[in-house]
Amino acid sequence: MDFKNTVGIGVAGNFTGHLEQAGESADFVGVVTAEEDAPKGIFPFYLPSHPASHLATYPLSSHEIDMPNEHDNLQAEPEVAVVCDIVYAGDKVVELKPKFFGAYNDCSIRREGARKISDKKNWGANSKGIANKLLKVDSFQKGGVMDGYRIACYLRRGGILHAYGIDSALSSYSYFHGKLMDWIVECINNQQDGGPLENVGELLKECGHPTEAIVSIGATRYTEFGESGYLQKGDEIYAVLYPSELFDENEIKNMISDGSLDADGLSVLHQMVR
Repeated sequence: MDFKNTVGIGVAGNFTGHLEQAGESADFVGVVTAEEDAPKGIFPFYLPSHPASHLATYPLSSHEIDMPNEHDNLQAEPEVAVVCDIVYAGDKVVELKPKFFGAYNDCSIRREGARKISDKKNWGANSKGIANKLLKVDSFQKGGVMDGYRIACYLRRGGILHAYGIDSALSSYSYFHGKLMDWIVECINNQQDGGPLENVGELLKECGHPTEAIVSIGATRYTEFGESGYLQKGDEIYAVLYPSELFDENEIKNMISDGSLDADGLSVLHQMVR
């Protein structure tokens, strides 16, 4: 699928404990949320055709992550991307309509004191990852197909496979289903530029009102290995979405080990760090 005309929007703080592990909780001290477990806000990671932003560079790859020349403190962020149609009424977004979901890597530079979240997210081509194979959303409500999915993440280094992200059910996101989509719409229309956050609604206007969005709904928690280790050239990253009624964590690990991740129902992102 070609997403070069698709805006990229991420959700910050939608999985309990991730911001603390990533060393980013201090960035949001001044951000007030309606509920204790609510995400902290949204951020852009790709702004197609934006006339002035560095985020206009297409960052997505299904095969590789390119290390930036000036930073070596990268972490993968395994999560779920939901591809949505955007419905407008004038400049306002009135609805996001989910249609596909898949494995995603919101690879990030760990930069203390960065001005905006987006400053850590897109340093050029091949700085993000999305699976080639996306899965159809039947209904983004309780009881839909996504409720039965889990996400696993592994890193191979020097021939050894390490668990990088904690295997997690998609249903364990703080905000999910219609509640998440309604909240994102609210943020697009009302989130102001301040602290680590930006006025995403104004950015969409400046991009000419793109009609499709990739929404990365939040990174899961790291294992001890993932939390403490930055990516190195030569690493291989695997993010796998799988239905728990057909597979378990050990089966997914074995499938990664023997290169047999081609089963029906899986969305697999496999990237080399270069």
